[in-house]
Amino acid sequence: MATETEHKYLIKQDLWKQIVPDKSADLKQAYLITDPNKTIRIRTTGNKGYLTIKGKSIGSSRPEFEYEIPIADANELIDKFTSNLIEKTRHYVTHDNKIWEVDEFKGLNKGLFVAEIELLNEYEKYSLPLWVDKNITNDQKYANANLTLRPFNTW
Repeated sequence: MATETEHKYLIKQDLWKQIVPDKSADLKQAYLITDPNKTIRIRTTGNKGYLTIKGKSIGSSRPEFEYEIPIADANELIDKFTSNLIEKTRHYVTHDNKIWEVDEFKGLNKGLFVAEIELLNEYEKYSLPLWVDKNITNDQKYANANLTLRPFNTW
């Protein structure tokens, strides 16, 4: 079984403004199913589409299966079967040989920045960049699926 282990953090926006990302990409994603035990997501970035199935989180890990699908299919699935679009720019930053992904949310979640780091396992050690703030790994209101249901601008 494929497993995703990640930690999520809010960022210190004043320090983040000084960072030049290694690269950035615009993403669109929407959910076919948002359930506490599972989510099914469609994502597009550039000219690629993805179908992702995630299971329930236990700690900072959960089952995850991701498959590339044709971009036309991804766009059609989003257009015809979802009403909960998230748009964001994902910035990639290397710190101590680890890739950090910082999501800068748009639309109804504008103003929210979330940094995440994917780990090999729950016990992997890593260092925090200076611009990383509060750990929100287990705070479900920051889960992308939940941001489609209760956007940041409604908090």
